[in-house]
Amino acid sequence: MFEKFNLQEFISAFVVLFAIMDVVGSIPIFVRLRSCGKTINPEKGALASLFIFLGFLYLGEALLDLFGIDISSFAIAGSLIIFVMASEMILDIEIFKTAPNTPNDATIVPVAFPLIAGAGALTTLLSIRSQYAFFNVMLAILCNVIIVYIVLRLTDKISKFLGAGTIYVLQKIFGIILLAISVKLFITNIAILIGHN
Repeated sequence: MFEKFNLQEFISAFVVLFAIMDVVGSIPIFVRLRSCGKTINPEKGALASLFIFLGFLYLGEALLDLFGIDISSFAIAGSLIIFVMASEMILDIEIFKTAPNTPNDATIVPVAFPLIAGAGALTTLLSIRSQYAFFNVMLAILCNVIIVYIVLRLTDKISKFLGAGTIYVLQKIFGIILLAISVKLFITNIAILIGHN
């Protein structure tokens, strides 16, 4: 297994996944969720993200095929969720209403999915899996999940260090970036769907 390790492939896979997951850029979202009374468990969030990534790495295409869903449709659905979350951040509105039976724990949804292991990251994962050795992709996932754990663990300390005003500004900036990512994800994949028809 170790003979398949390739530093260049590992670094490439790691950087691509890190950029698309953008866990550091999601800090304002984590802060916002906690300010709304939601709890985020770092260990559970990291493990859930890892299981989603590994599950999708092994079974992603087969699972989507089972339901007759192509990767582009899956990515478009994820882009719409990201679009709504970005709109909340930019406009200071609440679209995802908290119902009486809504769990107080935000660790799995929306933190692990779709923020960390979202449609963009999962689609990218399938892409790099076809280009790089399995071991290098696995190692890249594990390293990114460790970073996810560290960021989730230190979110409160980071937000206290930066202060409420800075976090508010970052929320707007990253909201716009998240909005741009969702639009790009939507346009790219809608073009693929139209091209196939």
